[in-house]
Amino acid sequence: MNHHHTTDIAMEQDKDAELKTRLNQETSKLRWTELQRHYAGGNVVAVDETLDLIAVAVAIARDDAAAVKKWMADGRLARVSDIQAAAWLQVDLEMWAVVVKPWVLVQRVERVAGMSGLH
Repeated sequence: MNHHHTTDIAMEQDKDAELKTRLNQETSKLRWTELQRHYAGGNVVAVDETLDLIAVAVAIARDDAAAVKKWMADGRLARVSDIQAAAWLQVDLEMWAVVVKPWVLVQRVERVAGMSGLH
């Protein structure tokens, strides 16, 4: 590996670290009722609890199509469905939310009894 390539990798890692820090600071806990207007625009994406919300946000921000496609194929990343939205609205579920334009990524704060995965 030449020195120039090593420097590029180090710069990418620094950018990732900065991005992670920024996204962490921008992540907040919101009730589903506060997220509804984003859902109405079709921009809310649910992240399964088995995934790290910030890692997913970084992958989307960096346009890491391979990782995003894999999570979607595994059913661990998906646009919020009408059924999910209605269920979450009923209990006004508390969610972690972070914006990676144009998307709002959401992840449940706590598991709800009887609910598994993204549902």
